[in-house]
Order: sequence, then C-alpha cells, then structure tokens
Amino acid sequence: MKKIVSLIVISVFSCLSLFSQERSIPVDTTVTTQHNVTVNGNTFGYTAETGTQPVWDELGKPIATLHYTYYTRNDVKDRRSRPLLISFNGGPGSGSVWMHLAYTGPRVLNIDDEGYPVQPYGVSQNPYSVLDVTDIVYVNPANTGYSRTIPESGKEVDRSKFFGINADIKYLAEWLNTFVTRHNRWRSPKYIIGESYGGTRVMGLSLALQNQQWMYLNGVIMVSPADYKVLRTGGPVSDALNLPYYTAAAWHHKALPASLQGKDLLEVLPESEDFTVNTLIPALAKGGFIDQAERDRVAERMAFYSGLSKEEILTRNLVVPTSYFWKALLRDRGFTVGRLDSRYLGIDRQIAGERPDYNSEITSWLHSFTPAINYYLQEELKFKTDIKYNMFGPVRPWDNEDDNTRDNLRQAMAQNPYLNVLIQSGYYDGATTYFNAKYTMWQVDPSGRMKDRFEFKGYRSGHMMYLRREDLKQANDDIRAFILRTQANGKSAKY
Repeated sequence: MKKIVSLIVISVFSCLSLFSQERSIPVDTTVTTQHNVTVNGNTFGYTAETGTQPVWDELGKPIATLHYTYYTRNDVKDRRSRPLLISFNGGPGSGSVWMHLAYTGPRVLNIDDEGYPVQPYGVSQNPYSVLDVTDIVYVNPANTGYSRTIPESGKEVDRSKFFGINADIKYLAEWLNTFVTRHNRWRSPKYIIGESYGGTRVMGLSLALQNQQWMYLNGVIMVSPADYKVLRTGGPVSDALNLPYYTAAAWHHKALPASLQGKDLLEVLPESEDFTVNTLIPALAKGGFIDQAERDRVAERMAFYSGLSKEEILTRNLVVPTSYFWKALLRDRGFTVGRLDSRYLGIDRQIAGERPDYNSEITSWLHSFTPAINYYLQEELKFKTDIKYNMFGPVRPWDNEDDNTRDNLRQAMAQNPYLNVLIQSGYYDGATTYFNAKYTMWQVDPSGRMKDRFEFKGYRSGHMMYLRREDLKQANDDIRAFILRTQANGKSAKY
C-alpha cells in the first residue's frame, strides 16, 4: 500500500512539475524598476513599469494578454496636467520595439550616427527622449512582442477579434480604457502615436476612443503612416505619388542630372511634387489613350526626376513599381537600394532582374534591435520570461475590409476642437513614402476647414527617421513642440 501511495505522490508532483515548466506569459502582472536619464542637459529619475494586462471578452474571460512598458517621470507633483503618450508600431504584426528603443523612450539603441549596427549590441541613454514632457506607454498588440492570444494557437482562438483593421481598433480601445483607469490617467492630456501601419491604427483609434470609450485626445502623431486608401490600390494617383520619393532617393545617391544634383534636396522636391500633381497624374489617367508625343514628354521628365532611363519608363507605360526602382536605380554600380530606407545598399545574386533579393535595411536593423530588446527587458527592466519576443508576430491573414480610418480621423477632429495631428516622414522611405503621407493629410478633411490643425515634418532619412542621429534629435524636438503647443491650458473646447 505504501508503494502505491508513493507512486501516486510522485505522479502528482511530476504533473505539477510539467505544468510549472509550461512556456507561457503571465496574464496580468507588473514589474517596476527605478532609473535616471539626462534629457537636454536635465537629469531626472523615472519609473519603468513593464508587464501584462488582459483583453477580456464580453463575458469577462481573458482572451489575450498584452505586454506593455510604461514610463513615468518621478518629480511630477501634479500628474493631472502631465501628458500621456500612447505608442504603437505597425506591421501589422510588429512589436513596439522600434520606437521604444530607438525613438521616444529613455533608452536608445547602440548604433552609429547614420543608423547602422555596431557591436557590442545594447542600449544607452537617450538624450533626446520626450519623457521630459510626457509619460509614455508602449503597447504590443496581440501576438507581437510578448503579447499573446489565449490560448496562443489552435481552433479555440477567435482570430476575428484581433487580426483586422476594425477588430484591432476595437479591442485596443477597450484595453486602453482599462490601462488609463488602472493608472489614474483620465485627467491627463492624451496623445497617440503610430508608426507605419500604426498610422492606420491611430487614425481609427482617434474616433474609437472618443465615441466608444469617451476618451478625448489632444493629438494624433503618425510616423511614416501607411494609408491603405492609397497603398496597394493601383491607379493613376497611387502610381504617380511614388515619383517624389524616387527623386529624393536618386538625389541621395547622386543619380540625378547635374542641374538637379547641384541643388539642395528641399529645392528639388517641390519641382518633382508639382510635376507629379499637375502633369503625371493627369497623364496616367489617360491610360493607353494618351497621345504619343505627350507620353514621350512625360517619360522624359520622369527620367529627369527619377534617375531611371526614359526607355525603361516607356517600356512600363509610365508606371514604375517601387520594387523595380529599388533594383534598377544603382544597377550600373552593382547595388540595390533599401525599401524602408533607400540610403541602405544591398548586393543581389545577379544584377539583372525586376526586384531585389532582400530588404537590405531590415536585415541591418534586426542586427541591433533583436539582441537589444531581449537584453533590455530582461536585464534592465527585470521582466523574466522564456517566451520569445516577437519582432514580427503571426497575425495574418489580416482583414483589411471596411477601412474607414481616414474618415474616422476627420470625424474625431470635427467633434473635438482640441484634436491636432502631426505627420512625420523620411524622404528616403520607399514603403510608405513621404508624398503619400502628404496626400493622406490633404485628403482627411475635404472641406479644408481643419487644415490649420495638421502639421507635416520631413527628414533626410527613411521609414524610421529617428535612426539617424541628427533626425533623432529633430524628430523628438518636433514631437515635444507639438505636445507643448496642443495642450489646452484652460482654453474651452469650442469653435
């Protein structure tokens, strides 16, 4: 009998041991640490809280847990007037690591002044962080970073609740309501910032937070925004809007004619933009019925502003895909240029072809970001887990139907006189081009009556303009100025 009991006990403990070794993320937990940073010459202490907070279904059952990191400046006496900046990256499927460890946060990636990786990998103080003027929370949507659905996989996961434009906006708005309540930030001025697909996300969240959570914002910041009303849609406008980016990338690589190359970039781009809006879009709208003489004239000017030849433009009927441009611009030098940042060069298996073998910039960035975020969260912020940090998580297929986010932003702004918008773009970004971002800004409010609440800032770098040291400083200064300028300071919310 004793032997049987012993076997039962061993069996129970074995089961418990197996259960305790299951690799999973805590559903609801926090870890808090204390730090110091010097920003613009001013040293102050701050608290870093990193942890997980559940997403609940209609019955109050956890269906996901989102990992976040929340920074608060310590010497703030009255947090009612202290702004809160809520930060998202994009993808969709990208973790919050990019802006967290390279842009606005108190720690910044170890990279050189132009954004290239250096070893040893790691982080150092960010002397330009906006933590001096705003508290910040970095949010990882479901399946990005350490965030996971519950269960993590299988038929039990209702993917329709997470992985689509409108589902993403709905559950994140609800999650933010809980976060703001838990941290007593309802009285604070609030800003949301989104990079790339995060631009689509924050346009939608601006109205969802306002109309579903009754949470009114002071500002929406879009960094290299992806607007799916333009991207991947094709047609004269979508095709033509790439040209000013081609001009910028060609100028950077000294591939333009001498008459343009001798000018500063900001002198050249308005010429290319004017040609795009007033000549190229109307020409492409004519399709195959364009007069041959006009086709030749347009191709010649496109070549002038792109660094490509007239012949290769004509063979593509005046429509040059971005993938072809990345492959062709420096073909004679044996290089490709990067998609997200065309300052970066790549080497393909063969010089011939229609598109690059790989994205040279993202492979460079992953060199630095992956080891840095894994080190930083576990060793400096003390969040210990065996779960893999998903730089890019499994969120596809993604439902892009019923995308009304551009009009969501317009409606939120119309209803909320406090709401302002800042758009930041790198001129060398070939994925979500700066001129696409300008076009989005122009299209949000057809009436033009709210255009004084929009601001556009461009930088001489790519998709993540903050990787270039000079732009890291300037872009943070621009956010800082935007936040300080758009606080109400007792002014009534009325027209």
